[in-house]
Amino acid sequence: MRLDIADLRLFLAVADAGSITAGAVEANLALGSASERLRAIETDAGTALLTRHPRGVSLTEAGAALAHHARLILQQQAQLRGELQAFAHGARGTLHLYANTAALTNYLPARLAPWLAERPRLRVELHERTSTEVVRAIRAGQAEAGIISDAVPADGLRRHVVAEDPLMMLLPAGHRFAARRSLDFSDVLGETFVALADGNALQTYIEELAAEAGRTLDVRIRMKTFEGLCTMVGHGIGVGIAPRTIARQHRRATGIVAVALGNAWAQRRLCAAFADWKTLSPPMRSLLLHLDVDAGMGAEKNV
Repeated sequence: MRLDIADLRLFLAVADAGSITAGAVEANLALGSASERLRAIETDAGTALLTRHPRGVSLTEAGAALAHHARLILQQQAQLRGELQAFAHGARGTLHLYANTAALTNYLPARLAPWLAERPRLRVELHERTSTEVVRAIRAGQAEAGIISDAVPADGLRRHVVAEDPLMMLLPAGHRFAARRSLDFSDVLGETFVALADGNALQTYIEELAAEAGRTLDVRIRMKTFEGLCTMVGHGIGVGIAPRTIARQHRRATGIVAVALGNAWAQRRLCAAFADWKTLSPPMRSLLLHLDVDAGMGAEKNV
C-alpha cells in the first residue's frame, strides 16, 4: 500500500468521527477531496475499509485493522520527531569535549554539571589533552571546540576567556623560596619534584617546558591527583606545580606554600577555542553559551 502520513491522519479522523464530512473538517480537507482520497485508499487496499450509512460511516474489519496500525505508525512518527528535535536542540547525542588538565579538574565539573543535568539523554566524552594538542585537534577537524590555556598560540581560532587560573609553584613551608613573592621556572629546575602521573596533560606540558630549557625534571614520585601532589609537597618530598585554584583548595590541609610563577606561560587564562561558530553542533553551541561564550562572534580571534 502506498499510504502517506496525510492519508493515515484522514482515515483516523473519519474513523474517530464516524463521518466523512466531520473527518474532512478535522483533516482540513474539502469534502470532495477527502472522499476521493478515501476511495483511493480503499482501491489501494483492495478491500472495503468503510461501510457507508445514511448518517455516517463505520469501520469494516479491514478498516479496524488499518486504524489500529495507523495509530501505531503516527505514534512512532511523533516519537521520531521528538527524538530528532532533541538532537537538533542539543539535548541528545554524544558531545566530545577536549580540555586541558586544569579545565577538566577545576573548571568544568561545576560548570558542566547543571547544564548536563538538564539534558538526561545527552552523553559527554571528555578528552584530556595539553592545550597545544587541543588546538591541533581543532585545526585538523578532529575536535569541534576545546578549553585551552591562552598562553598557547591558537592562530586562526576564536578564543573566549572563561576563567582565570594561573599556575603556582608549590613549596614545603620551610623551603628557602617559601618567602618569595614570585619565582621563575628556571629558579626551580634544579629542585626535586613531585609530579603528576605520566600521561597527565599538564605534567606533559611542564616537562616539555623543562626540555626547552635544556633540563630534565628530577621527579621523585608521581601522583595521580592534585590532592596527592599537595600532600607530598606539604611533607617536604619535593616541589610541584599546580593551578591556583588547586593550591587554594589544599593549602590549609597540607601546609603547602604557593608562590606565583612569573613566566608568561604560567599567567594563564582558560579559554574556549573553536574555529567557526556556524559549524559547531547544537550541543556544542549550547554548552559554549552556558559557559558565557559570545554567540555573536564577540570572542577574540587569534590571528
